[in-house]
Amino acid sequence: MAASSPPSAELLAFARHLGDAAAAVTLPLFRSPLVIDNKGEELFDPVTEADRDAEMAIRALIAERYPTHGIVGEEFEQDNKTAQFTWHIDPIDGTRAFVTGLPTWATLIGLQRDDEPYIGLMHQPFVGERFFASPEGAFLENSRGVQKLAVRSADTLAESVMASTSPEIFRSEAEAACLSRLRAATHTIRYGTDAYGYCLLAAGCIDLVVEANLASYDVMAVIPIVRQAGGVITTWSGGDPQHGGAVVAAANERLHAEALSVING
Repeated sequence: MAASSPPSAELLAFARHLGDAAAAVTLPLFRSPLVIDNKGEELFDPVTEADRDAEMAIRALIAERYPTHGIVGEEFEQDNKTAQFTWHIDPIDGTRAFVTGLPTWATLIGLQRDDEPYIGLMHQPFVGERFFASPEGAFLENSRGVQKLAVRSADTLAESVMASTSPEIFRSEAEAACLSRLRAATHTIRYGTDAYGYCLLAAGCIDLVVEANLASYDVMAVIPIVRQAGGVITTWSGGDPQHGGAVVAAANERLHAEALSVING
């Protein structure tokens, strides 16, 4: 008889445990002297011992607790490619922020079930915030307690606040042109948000996130957070965002449709 699948509450609790294990590695190294390697070719793409050691700590716990589960991570090779459950982990999303002492980095832990986003966790241990989601909803836990997340409802792009990590991630001329059109169509834009942008959209603080050239581990954790809070997240063509690429998240269907029109106009 096949083993039953773990309940979502158990998997979410384990994701939180993974976030704590990563924090035990990353926090002592934050704002400390680090050896920084550059794995980018055209753009600066830093990686540190904190990235590698935190991912190794997460992988070891998954292998011990759920040895049949798959793992996709930023720093090491994929494990168990045909598993029913696959963890997508980014030990430090926003390494540029990490190495410059800015507290906008986070550990991202996303879980797929049968190739669909299922559990999502964004953990920022220095600030002391966890954004997390499961089929039971999306929540923020910080010094104020635990609150249920819900998007806000700007009516048009002209009223909306957009977030993105950096203009540099829009690498082609076509991508840069999309960003320029969106900047002109929205009220204001904030850069440097990394994964925080999606979480603050889910918390009702901003209205739109647009990014390009993402990997699955950049976005898998935030998909459930955005969707369970009532938001919409797709690729620029309106397709499945869980494999990364060019991604747009919006607080509601109206803004999403208007953003796609501007992107593809």
